[in-house]
Amino acid sequence: MDHIQAMRIFTRIVELGSFSRAAEHLQLPRATVSNTLKRLEQRLGVRLLLRTTRQVHITAEGTLYYQRCLQLLDALEEADTLFHHHKLQPAGKVRIDMPHSLAREIVIPALKDFYQRYPEIELALGANDTHVNLLREGVDCVLRAWETADDTLVARRIAQMPQLTCASPAYLRAFGVPQSIDELHHHQAVGYFSFTSNRSYPLEFCRNGSVELRELPSKLSVSGADAYTSACRAGMGLIQGARYSLVPWLKTGEMVEVLAATPPPPMPIYIMYPPGRFLAPRVRVLIDWLIVLFDRYEKH
Repeated sequence: MDHIQAMRIFTRIVELGSFSRAAEHLQLPRATVSNTLKRLEQRLGVRLLLRTTRQVHITAEGTLYYQRCLQLLDALEEADTLFHHHKLQPAGKVRIDMPHSLAREIVIPALKDFYQRYPEIELALGANDTHVNLLREGVDCVLRAWETADDTLVARRIAQMPQLTCASPAYLRAFGVPQSIDELHHHQAVGYFSFTSNRSYPLEFCRNGSVELRELPSKLSVSGADAYTSACRAGMGLIQGARYSLVPWLKTGEMVEVLAATPPPPMPIYIMYPPGRFLAPRVRVLIDWLIVLFDRYEKH
């Protein structure tokens, strides 16, 4: 059995969650894919995948083997590109996931520069505000505004984005303009909660070198950034968010900054990816480009 080919088949099954899709992607007969996986499990003496009529689930042993396969395959690709023009001009597909606002306001508008530098790379960009399982979804890296509790990922902070507290003019006419955070007891906020954990987040304010929390009543709670800003514009309450995403609404007058003397703490931006000694060149150049891009935004 070709061990390298077997590892490639196994990783593609894991990433696509299907023997049939893996066979189609690799342009191999499904029987070849199935038999290769069976012989691989026999050689290793462990069950890597649990198959049902509809789904493929990875075992604990399969997860460990998958991570090692990624490291070995990336190392092989690294070796193959040492004296090849792809060392300077990486090629291939990179899957990345990030929140809607980061994609819309920062990353996508700058992609022309990325493609001019790396014309042979194809990006598959997922935009959502929920947790993504890199292993199950076959994603190479993710951008998030929170650090992961998953110790199987490398989490690298690449920026600290300034944040603002805002409200709509209609809300401020109805509730008044707070002059300090001590005047918030008569105000309300648009609630924000995590869709996966159902955790709600209070407002945060920096004052005298420390962060103070305020939990205000909410008539509406949302779990997405776009809904969050829409609720604010509709007069539903105070919100806090990254300056880059709120500035367009401030310029149109649909939002007004309040409590500027006690802003929220900066929003950390993390890039996360599976651990390993090697990163495929196409993934590494994307990560390096994102670090420079967000450094530029952080300083503005």
